[in-house]
Amino acid sequence: MTVGHALFAFSIAAALLTITPGLDTALVLRTAAVEGPRRATLAAVGICCGLLVWALAVSVGLGALLAVSRFAYNVLRIAGACYLIYLGAKIFFRRSAAIVDAPARGSEGPKAESSNVSASRWFARGFLTNILNPKVGVFYVTFLPQFIPAGVGVTSFSLLLASIHAVEGILWFILLISATSVFSQWLRRPRMAKTIDHVTGTVLVGFGVALALEKSR
Repeated sequence: MTVGHALFAFSIAAALLTITPGLDTALVLRTAAVEGPRRATLAAVGICCGLLVWALAVSVGLGALLAVSRFAYNVLRIAGACYLIYLGAKIFFRRSAAIVDAPARGSEGPKAESSNVSASRWFARGFLTNILNPKVGVFYVTFLPQFIPAGVGVTSFSLLLASIHAVEGILWFILLISATSVFSQWLRRPRMAKTIDHVTGTVLVGFGVALALEKSR
């Protein structure tokens, strides 16, 4: 396989994976619907940065360790499960009114400053949701090597592939965020926002419980 063929094949495969609904999609859509596009974009960037970290780990052999070590896998699995359950419960029981990206015209002071502080947390939430999922690491261990031609630097080429995946992810998330913004006024109504919180919180907790109860490797 040549470098060109590898990049083309990986781009197609990664694009199909990107548009497949999953935990990352649920998190970004919920954030866009309830808290606005800027926070959703931060979450999306955090998720995609997690992909780069996983690619780096795979290229230096840490991913392979995760794939063969029951202890390492289970430690990360439990940590990821606890985080997903915590985040899902926090979203489910969120009591404050929906936060929007742009404060009302004429608003100023502590409220706007608090909004900026809360927005920065979504990068970390997106990043942790991705990096604490051991299935992502194991998947990269089995997926990336198939598209690394002989004679190339494994670390640099793995990061290149992950960068392609991350860019495709960002573009897909931007498309979803833009589509959501069309219905923003309706989605941010208190009753609808609460429904979205309940559904997303339940999904996150469900993923966390499933991860925690997964049969030990």
